[in-house]
Amino acid sequence: MMNWRFPLVLMLSSTLFASACATRVGSGGQKETRFEPRYLAKTEVDRVIDSVRADVMSGLRRVAEKLYKRNPREWKKAGHSTMEAALERLFAGSVDFPELEGRREGAAVLFAFSPNYHGDRVLGVIAGLRGMIQSAFENKEDFYVLDALDEQKLYNCARNIEIAIWKMSSSRASSGEPLLLSNELDPNNPNISFEREFGRMIGLLDFLSGVVADQHGRSVTRFTQSLATALFLPVSALGIR
Repeated sequence: MMNWRFPLVLMLSSTLFASACATRVGSGGQKETRFEPRYLAKTEVDRVIDSVRADVMSGLRRVAEKLYKRNPREWKKAGHSTMEAALERLFAGSVDFPELEGRREGAAVLFAFSPNYHGDRVLGVIAGLRGMIQSAFENKEDFYVLDALDEQKLYNCARNIEIAIWKMSSSRASSGEPLLLSNELDPNNPNISFEREFGRMIGLLDFLSGVVADQHGRSVTRFTQSLATALFLPVSALGIR
């Protein structure tokens, strides 16, 4: 008698093989199917994680560009000749920048808004947030079947972005001017693109936190804080070495 497992193995193998095939339109307008072996090691959830991470990081870069456009004095502090050069440095590699003096994640964001910080404030804020996001995704860019995320880290990262938004809108110089210009609330010329971009990032992280929690049958510990007194929640750590 045929073992009942054999048809099941064949069915699963066919499904995995099909999911590992990518179809694209070639230069001649005809469809081409390519086999991608790496997709055999990816689940549907892994692909969702890949997509969310890419979207969140793209959103963070858009926020950085918007901040530099509204605050050109910041990228000039480091001696850059163009805004693009500042963005390239900010997203090229490590988040360990000398001007942050070893601070990462929440500590870097707080330092960027302190009166003792005289460097590029956009760099401090975005490097801190980028470090948090990387930690929430376990410092990986590609996810496979044996990789795992922590739903609490993703949730905490989303809350930390909310705190950073509040710091950005409320932190002011001794003259009363905002340390960083972001949303423009002038009714004659409103600009809330920062709020929309940040909101999208927060929504994606909260969505993925729920997906990961459901996948493992766990729940997220939710926190209620006043933004005015809120502390950055741990992701890998609070960022102080």
